[in-house]
Amino acid sequence: MDLSQESWTTKQTETEQSIIIDVRTPEEYNSGHLENAQLLNIREPQEFMNGLAALDSTKTYFIYCRSGARSAQACQLFKHHGISDCYNLLGGILEWKGQLES
Repeated sequence: MDLSQESWTTKQTETEQSIIIDVRTPEEYNSGHLENAQLLNIREPQEFMNGLAALDSTKTYFIYCRSGARSAQACQLFKHHGISDCYNLLGGILEWKGQLES
């Protein structure tokens, strides 16, 4: 499900034990990421699929990338692999109005 930053942030805050996933490259991640975000690079298909397989399907995942395109694709892959509770950040990090970790 695609959510605006406000909806995404609110839902993430209200969801116990939610997990934030950054699907960008390590270089993009290191240039600034959301607090507590785990990196799962979608541009490395085997690594991404291995990481996806290791995730707990009972958890809720909040996924973002640079602009929202890769994270939308990632949400589809999550759902295909049985993780139904996943949310895409519309506009990605480019439209993020908030603090970033480096």
